[in-house]
Amino acid sequence: MTVVTRFAPSPTGFLHIGGARTALFNWLYAKRHGGTMLLRIEDTDRERSTEPAIQAIIDGLNWLGLDWDGDVVYQFSRAARHKEVAESLLAKGRAYYCYATQQELEEMRETARREGRPSRYDGRWRDRDPSEAPAGVKPVIRLKAPQKGETVVEDSVQGRIVWQNKDLDDLVLLRSDGTPTYMLAVVVDDHDMNVTHVIRGDDHLTNAARQTQIYQALDWAVPNMSHVPLIHGPDGAKLSKRHGALGVEAYRSMGYLPAALRNYLVRLGWSHGDQEMFTTQEMIDAFDLGSIGRSPARFDFAKLENLNGHYMRQSSDEALVAAIEGLLPEIGAERGLGEKFAPVLREKLIAAMPGLKERAKTLIELLDSAYYLYAQRPLHLDEKAAGLLADGRGKLQGIVEKLAGVSDWSAQSVEAIVREHAEAIGAKLGQVAQPLRAALTGRATSPGLFDVMAVLGRDETLERLKDKLTDAPAA
Repeated sequence: MTVVTRFAPSPTGFLHIGGARTALFNWLYAKRHGGTMLLRIEDTDRERSTEPAIQAIIDGLNWLGLDWDGDVVYQFSRAARHKEVAESLLAKGRAYYCYATQQELEEMRETARREGRPSRYDGRWRDRDPSEAPAGVKPVIRLKAPQKGETVVEDSVQGRIVWQNKDLDDLVLLRSDGTPTYMLAVVVDDHDMNVTHVIRGDDHLTNAARQTQIYQALDWAVPNMSHVPLIHGPDGAKLSKRHGALGVEAYRSMGYLPAALRNYLVRLGWSHGDQEMFTTQEMIDAFDLGSIGRSPARFDFAKLENLNGHYMRQSSDEALVAAIEGLLPEIGAERGLGEKFAPVLREKLIAAMPGLKERAKTLIELLDSAYYLYAQRPLHLDEKAAGLLADGRGKLQGIVEKLAGVSDWSAQSVEAIVREHAEAIGAKLGQVAQPLRAALTGRATSPGLFDVMAVLGRDETLERLKDKLTDAPAA
């Protein structure tokens, strides 16, 4: 058997972080077993489905590195097929026309509320002759569901789940306007697309019972089902806007690497011993449904940040600069940058990256810590830097002249000059280095001072110092 999984989001908004994990699990399972993963956009809700949402889903999957096999399938385009299947069930006596009016349905709901029981259709048209239909009422088609016995789902994550058929009513397959319901469309599409494994959130667990009944009425094989617990926030409540970003595109904008987010998501609810870090191939080789837990996973932003920092340190300097550049259309203007780095700045960023990436945990932090490379003169000093420079200005007198005499500009050569200067004035190295860093970077912390000076270059270093040490002679 060739394994076929599918990711089937509804395009009513961004690609939710929970949906991204579902897509990842489907992708990994298909890859692990040499199968295929299909992408189906469940756009039957025409009022809420939008083109921007579809594009956001596709962009999110592409950014995460989760590809799919074949063309994207759009559920709405298959409505004629769904209707055909509903009518075939009608012909077999496994479905029926229901002429219950909206008023009758509301009365059923009201009675159920009054009696303190779940609202269910009472089956009043199950065995009636359509000749008794009231004039002017367009019927729906309902499944003639079994009323006795049990409906069982052998779930690869949740285990064996049993529903009493008496607790399930005859669900609508085709609405009165001829459009299919979600329940019918999903079953028909999964069958026609040869889906062997349905891996989705456990909020679909009740749907699994109803869809199983449709499969059985059609005499079709029921796919293997796995219902994965949802992702909760740090407080144990269902992940929501108040916990922070929900959409994948927001994590991209916050400066997370796709590889880091993939690694974090795979460990939300799935485990492989004590291993935390996985290459993509290691994920594929290790992933199995049996190791998915039954309890909701808690999203931990601090853990994601630490993981992202690790991935940044493992990335090449060129790749990190390219990743930051990909964010410039969103964040560049507010930092005085364009949508692309100038070639000279790109070279400086690559040269500075070994020191920059040791501390930062996101691409945004990385760019902000590189502020000294793209800041416009005269440099703006933050409060701490201004204090350091004010306190240490006296210890920098004469240093511009000494640095101006360096012909072979390098981290080693400028370090030697700064050390000599500190010794000459009877100061500790830090008493000179701290105000020097403040004047050159506008910050109290930075990568190694002498690396900073080497990357800035002789001319820029001297000009910045002259900006801040107005009494220093020109070099």
